[in-house]
Amino acid sequence: MDAEASPSRSIASHLRGALGACRDMFTHIPRLLLDIALPTQCVSCREAVDGEGVCAACWAKLSFIAPPFCPRLGIPFVYDPGPELLSMEAIANPPAYQRARAAVRYDDVARTLVHALKYQDRTDLAPAMGRWMARAGKELLDDADVLVPVPLHWRRGWSRRYNQSGALARAISQQSGVKLAAEALRRIRATEQQIGLSRPQRASNVQGAFKVAADRMADIQGRRVILIDDVLTSGATTDACARALLRAKAAQVDVLVFARVVDSHRAPI
Repeated sequence: MDAEASPSRSIASHLRGALGACRDMFTHIPRLLLDIALPTQCVSCREAVDGEGVCAACWAKLSFIAPPFCPRLGIPFVYDPGPELLSMEAIANPPAYQRARAAVRYDDVARTLVHALKYQDRTDLAPAMGRWMARAGKELLDDADVLVPVPLHWRRGWSRRYNQSGALARAISQQSGVKLAAEALRRIRATEQQIGLSRPQRASNVQGAFKVAADRMADIQGRRVILIDDVLTSGATTDACARALLRAKAAQVDVLVFARVVDSHRAPI
């Protein structure tokens, strides 16, 4: 029975890929025409810029995350507490994934970049954002076998026309040379928007929502996986994804995001 089902799964997978490619092509045509007609503007201040959508002044306002930070969660410390000392959050609520890294704090400029990529068809921002992520996650990428973007449910993916996490993962793959497994992880249940939910509500909302596709198990089993997303807030979504990847026998799961929410009142233990 499995031998008969395998060609069907393969055909379905190829059809999904073809439909995705066509959808991406038609999605980018209006953007291409607009870029030809008008100069690119800074996504934050609307000043004209050459290339990547962020002017030098707004780039300087981004708060890049650098050591010292929690080696498990990547949360920046106000002072250097010493090597390998974990944050209170990593001790109190250890995640399913091994390590998390983020390029920047989720402040006003970072929020504008994320929203433009996510909701305003600004896929031209993905290469620069991915490059910053690749720099922030170099130690993770040096050990990684495969990149897996956090997936959208197919209905949300169809309405948005592309997955912003997938766009970032493609950019990071091109920068680092680490293989991309874009279709390995599926969101099998539609979930509510996480905005406005408490931490327990966020965890409950995404519980059981993700699963590794049966025809993509080989991409995950025994592999060191980096999960790619745009923003890390409570960590509920990335934790649910990591659990699904570990159930599929991933050797290790790390997380790399563009921005993370940082509570300035948190301190190392």
